[in-house]
Amino acid sequence: MNRRALLSLFPIAKAWAQQASQPFDAHGPLVIERKREGKPRAGQTVLAIQPHSDDIPIFAAGLFAKLIDEGATPYLIRVTNDDMAGPGNYAETVMANRRDHDALGKVFGVKKIFDLNYNNHMMDNIARSELRQRFIFLFRLLKADIVITYDPTGHYEENPDHYVTSACVEAAAWMAAGDKDYPEHFDAGLTPYAVKEKYYFARFQQQVNRVIDITPWIEKKIDANLENKAQGPAGETGAKLRAKLAAEGRALPLLGDNDLTANREYIRQFVLARDRQTGAKYGLQYAEPYHYIGPGSDAVGDYIKRNARRPL
Repeated sequence: MNRRALLSLFPIAKAWAQQASQPFDAHGPLVIERKREGKPRAGQTVLAIQPHSDDIPIFAAGLFAKLIDEGATPYLIRVTNDDMAGPGNYAETVMANRRDHDALGKVFGVKKIFDLNYNNHMMDNIARSELRQRFIFLFRLLKADIVITYDPTGHYEENPDHYVTSACVEAAAWMAAGDKDYPEHFDAGLTPYAVKEKYYFARFQQQVNRVIDITPWIEKKIDANLENKAQGPAGETGAKLRAKLAAEGRALPLLGDNDLTANREYIRQFVLARDRQTGAKYGLQYAEPYHYIGPGSDAVGDYIKRNARRPL
């Protein structure tokens, strides 16, 4: 008997085999996620996890704002101290990024900010098991339903902080649901807790199966990028360009007649160019692309619902 004929005798095994034969990174067809009325995320918790203070503002501020607006309780986690990216000496760089990160938390109204304080650009030198455990602790402590971070399968990622963070988040998201990993957590009053949804973004190539219409939250995304002063390319770049052109006897109408307008419109025109390009592909004004992984299908449960009968 061939394999197909054998599987036809066992519907559950057949369903599993069909699911297992899908590409390893296929997690459902492309979905365009739009604004939803009411508070459909009420009672859920979302963790925005960024290696550096500028990652969420640039790549995921629209989605983060959307989930918060839909009722999710937000937390913001920064993994490094950003000591390699910013003005002045190392100490001044760290403090400048800390101020930006605190200001970003206020823009989103997060419940709490966590700074894990690893050295920037050096995360491929840390024990991943340690970072994974810290994420597991936070997922259980905060009862994380949704995480937003870099895509662990994104292609051509150069920065070790990005791919180490994403790999540890991916592992911790399912390990946090177990009852044998780090049992001392349970003695401290925590319980196993599974992350149910993951939104992964990437700087370069990735498989996209979820496009978020962020047009209703574009001003909030601009607000977030205004606080990205230490690293740019947002923050105060518009005002600096406006001043430079004025010193040369030139002006860009785009930048208006004051620094705040210059900064906001610079962000809108240049920093959000990728979001406009993504949106244009799908008939939207602004959009963010993600690889989304949601709750898996329950083949056994579905089969039971369809076929179980009460005894006569």
